[in-house]
Amino acid sequence: MAASADERLKEVSRLRRAMIRPELGAISGAILVFVFFLMVAGDSGMFAPQGIQNWTVVSAQFAIIAVGACLLMIAGEFDLSVGSMIGFAGIVIAILSVQWGWPVWLAILVAFTVCISLGAVNGFLVIKTGLPSFIVTLAFLYILRGLTIWLSILTTQKTVIGGVRKAAEGDWLAALFGGKILTGFFQWMGDQGWIETFSRGARAGQPVVEGVPMLVVWALGLIVFGQVLLTKTRFGNWIFAAGGDAQAARYVGVPVNRVKILMFMFTAFCACVFATAQVMEFGSAAADRGLLKEFEAIISVVIGGALLTGGYGSVVGAALGALIFGVVQQGLFFSGAESSLFRVFLGTILILAVILNTYIRRIITGER
Repeated sequence: MAASADERLKEVSRLRRAMIRPELGAISGAILVFVFFLMVAGDSGMFAPQGIQNWTVVSAQFAIIAVGACLLMIAGEFDLSVGSMIGFAGIVIAILSVQWGWPVWLAILVAFTVCISLGAVNGFLVIKTGLPSFIVTLAFLYILRGLTIWLSILTTQKTVIGGVRKAAEGDWLAALFGGKILTGFFQWMGDQGWIETFSRGARAGQPVVEGVPMLVVWALGLIVFGQVLLTKTRFGNWIFAAGGDAQAARYVGVPVNRVKILMFMFTAFCACVFATAQVMEFGSAAADRGLLKEFEAIISVVIGGALLTGGYGSVVGAALGALIFGVVQQGLFFSGAESSLFRVFLGTILILAVILNTYIRRIITGER
């Protein structure tokens, strides 16, 4: 007589297995967004080389801060000070290099040191006080934004500081944030007629797309680093454990406090990367830079499948969420739609993503 199957063991269908993948919603959303804009903006130049560069750069900006936010959210915490950190880091670099005459490389290193230290302070306060990270980092959002404006006005009587591009000429570290790579390859493609080149003026014969911006290189590097860290290392397991059940993780020897503080520091590092690349791109710093970026980063992570309760998520999913944002923002421009609709899109997709993630959490936990 054949042994009867244990009724307590439920076979998980392939569909359900696919449904609990963090990246599923982001993959589906990315496909839909690309198909939609191919139909409504395909003839506007959005998918020409220069158009592709535009939405790739915008997506890279979202991705840089989304990687840090993703790892921190999986660890069970939030950082609402990211946007203010971006503005603060940019002003620090501009004041030190333009106003005080420091080498740009030294100004950049100081900015990173200060920002990472502030990230550590955020994490330390969350751990030692037991307050929600939402409250602690919300306080730092206001502290850093006010401090940024005050420092800018105190030193220059302005909230925008220019002259960074001139100060950064020939600087070895500035080139890692504001330069381009593969310029020779793109010039060769232009000479072969594979990509568009300028036909007149001083830039005649030069390709319209000169190379891959370092901002994109940083985004790809951080995505790969974050994904490998999360899925291929013991520390990645600690991140999941710290966000899933911190007390249980402590019982099995996971250094939960250290993990959370390091994730706050990494989030600050990503914000400083974004700020430095932005300053080098525009050649200036502004006290209002980074406004609302913290929420855009969190929405990218949520679209990528992370649970707001922690312990579940994907760096690749967060990167796809950032790609969706970049394509939609530029797609609205190329299709001639009102740019304010981008905020409508953010709010709508946030609600849909949270509903989907809640359903996925119920599948994982067996709740009804």
